[in-house]
Amino acid sequence: MTDDLPAFPLDHLALRGAPDAPALRIKDKVYSYQSLNHRIGRLAAILAALDFTAGDRIATWLPKTELACLMPLAAVRAGLVHVPINPLLKSAQVKHILGDSGARALLTAKVRAGQLSAGDVPDGALLLDESEILIAVDQPGDVMPPLPADIDTNGLAAILYTSGSTGRPKGVMLSHANLAIGAVSVASYLKLAADDVTLAVLPLSFDYGQNQLLSTWQAGGCVVPLDYLTPRDVIKACAKQGVTTLAAVPPLWVQLAEQDWPEEATAAMRRLTNSGGALTPSLVKALRGIFGAKTAIYAMYGLTEAFRSTYLDPALIDANPTSMGKAIPFAEIMVVAKDGSEAASEEHGELVHAGPLVAQGYWKDAERTALRYKPAPVFSRYGGMAVWSGDTVWRDADGLLYFVGRDDAMIKTSGNRVSPTEVEEAAIESGLVAEACALGRKDERLGEAIVLFVRAIGAADEAALVAHMKAALPNFMQPADYVWLDAFPKNANGKLDRDGLKDRLSA
Repeated sequence: MTDDLPAFPLDHLALRGAPDAPALRIKDKVYSYQSLNHRIGRLAAILAALDFTAGDRIATWLPKTELACLMPLAAVRAGLVHVPINPLLKSAQVKHILGDSGARALLTAKVRAGQLSAGDVPDGALLLDESEILIAVDQPGDVMPPLPADIDTNGLAAILYTSGSTGRPKGVMLSHANLAIGAVSVASYLKLAADDVTLAVLPLSFDYGQNQLLSTWQAGGCVVPLDYLTPRDVIKACAKQGVTTLAAVPPLWVQLAEQDWPEEATAAMRRLTNSGGALTPSLVKALRGIFGAKTAIYAMYGLTEAFRSTYLDPALIDANPTSMGKAIPFAEIMVVAKDGSEAASEEHGELVHAGPLVAQGYWKDAERTALRYKPAPVFSRYGGMAVWSGDTVWRDADGLLYFVGRDDAMIKTSGNRVSPTEVEEAAIESGLVAEACALGRKDERLGEAIVLFVRAIGAADEAALVAHMKAALPNFMQPADYVWLDAFPKNANGKLDRDGLKDRLSA
């Protein structure tokens, strides 16, 4: 299959808009594309002067500040690999990501750096203070030009960490081409334009969140980053900024749909986009009631290992609110039956994604890479390596895809993929419980709520355990309920019987 693939380095996204057009509005400042490109070049020169080696990893642990927005492009311009860390994560998770990625530097704020202990940052790695770097960016000095157009766009650009169903978060390796083609694809099917204003409310460490920046800049539009505290903050920003594009995950859409939206907050809205979980028919109806027929609602499906896979044409969502849609541009999406053949219409099979959006595997983890990244099925048009998602789907007679379920134990809550192992390990590290099992229970607001089954060491002390979990894990990883057991069910092999506990949740 031969598509007219874009071929430009990732940092060229800073050049896509008209020089004087607004590219980034952050608090009381507005940066044009000319200014954006200059500041990316200035930041890249500052990083390059720190004597890194090409391909070194540089991590950021920041909310949606200016530097958090510039770093995806500035790092690659400096020849580095960007490792964004979710600002909601706490020191234990930050330590793991820094150590696993071999980060040579961490760019963060002083108050965040103060939360880290000795040994959390790898030996020899630099701690870069955000405020000091920003002052340097504002000063006259060297500006690194954009990368040459003929650079190898298969070079590593970023490592995005995503939780697995077992073990610690794993780093997905993304190339210039993965991210740049993803930006072109999304900008194309969303029909983004130079006069669009995107309110970026999702974490920039999340592939869906980072693409808020990249796809908007590909179209020459303007991004308004927002760290919100309440749904009302989002609504106020939509009204103030004339927002045309709003991306969110289902739990946030549920909260937003419960609010009163003034006309000035919906007047400019052209599109809403959803990923990280399925929209429900009632939620689609509620959003339609708020925004009306003029606003397109895009339901989407993706996985970090291949970025984005499908989207549903907005014209079809009212009649097919639970559909995942069809393949996005530059993606080949197949439904593979158990015997390896292409599944027939309405036959269940595994979703397999091939094409240029497929990432390069997991950082320093050949074993898990081999489990997820395997040769494409023989009937694939792209061929090469493909991502075997582990998700069961089916396709109707019109070619629309529908999600059935996943074959791992991942808990998807508030738009985040949570590893049960991380929750279980945190509980056991408290010294209060001997065994723990985290499972997801369907929840209208969260998608899934975390339920933690535990067996106490001595007398149960839920208050102490809750306090420990709050100190050890970010808010989105906190159990909604604790279930205390005298003994855990085991299967024939002596392993914890997760299916038996799942049956208790559904009873």
